[in-house]
Amino acid sequence: MLTLANVATSMPGVLLTILQFLVVLTIVVFVHEFGHFIVARWCGVTVKTFSIGFGKEIFGFTDKKGTRWRFAWIPLGGYVKFVDDENAASQPSAEALERMSAAERAGAFQNKPLWQRAAVVAAGPMANFVLAIAVYAAVNLAFGVRTITPTVGEVKVGMPAAAAGIKPGDVITSIDGWTIEGFEDIQRVVGVNGGRPLKFGINRGGEKLTLEVTPEVREQSDSFGGTFRRGLIGIAPSSVAGLKEAKSVGPLEALRLGIRETYTNIAHTLQGIADIVTQRQAADQMGGPILMAQVTARVAEGGIEPLLRWIAFISANIGFLNLLPIPVLDGGHLVYYAIEGVLRRPMSRRMQEIGFQIGVALVLMLMVYVNLNDLLRVWRGWTGAG
Repeated sequence: MLTLANVATSMPGVLLTILQFLVVLTIVVFVHEFGHFIVARWCGVTVKTFSIGFGKEIFGFTDKKGTRWRFAWIPLGGYVKFVDDENAASQPSAEALERMSAAERAGAFQNKPLWQRAAVVAAGPMANFVLAIAVYAAVNLAFGVRTITPTVGEVKVGMPAAAAGIKPGDVITSIDGWTIEGFEDIQRVVGVNGGRPLKFGINRGGEKLTLEVTPEVREQSDSFGGTFRRGLIGIAPSSVAGLKEAKSVGPLEALRLGIRETYTNIAHTLQGIADIVTQRQAADQMGGPILMAQVTARVAEGGIEPLLRWIAFISANIGFLNLLPIPVLDGGHLVYYAIEGVLRRPMSRRMQEIGFQIGVALVLMLMVYVNLNDLLRVWRGWTGAG
């Protein structure tokens, strides 16, 4: 039951959770915005503001080139504002451009060639991908890699694996084109493909086989008060020794695995969005800042290695989500530039404004929805409601 005493007791933990989340988010947001900033500088764009957070400034400073670096009160994001931007979402302002001198216009984002504008916009998500790869690679190099051999130890009767003919001792080498390097790869691919027929590449004592397995869909509860649907086939590994002792890897292998992990994160996020759109997964499993803070706190309990991997995961996903073709996001701007490249002229100002308004509405509705989901999870956790 929820009481004032329970809330008071949990306050120190809540504050620590918020602090940990803000540190993680600030790192990822800073790298994203710095990607925009540094490419803009290379292209000669005048940057007025580099902000971590929104709203009123807490503190900041102005550098030699006139850019105001600031931290603001609402720390859920950030922005880079160019000299000719109308607002923090980088909506261009024709009026601001008209008021500028010739020297100022030379630094206006709108006056730059199409390829430079596209490069500046794409640089934010690309910086997130680079951060994810670099962090994964560094962690792999510093801490080694823990993996369970993808050898089947147990096949549960009545489950899809048994029905498809998978046997103990089989080594699973691939699933639907995904190369399987560890048992965790099997869990990851199967988990997000419930109800879909999958082709399993099997090595059975040197004999190569291909078996079709359709994971059974089961609804499971997470530890934050939510539910999700997960694919299961009913197998267990022959050994879990690989989780106890990390295997050392060299720089090139660490980098390869970092690229692979980043790509896997993006691919599964894309599939997750598609599953929600097609109603294969419930939309109420989506979470916002509160869920991210809860997961951050849980991950931080495991030490620096899982926390760094979580930062890489968040960075890869923020980079990908910013590339979605929604006008207010980086991906929306890139769609405008693609249309401009085809038509050989920019879209009309009116069309851009309409697209921007639609994008803002979509993002606001999504923010409201995921925050309501978060609040419902917290309420269920406090009250014990199922």
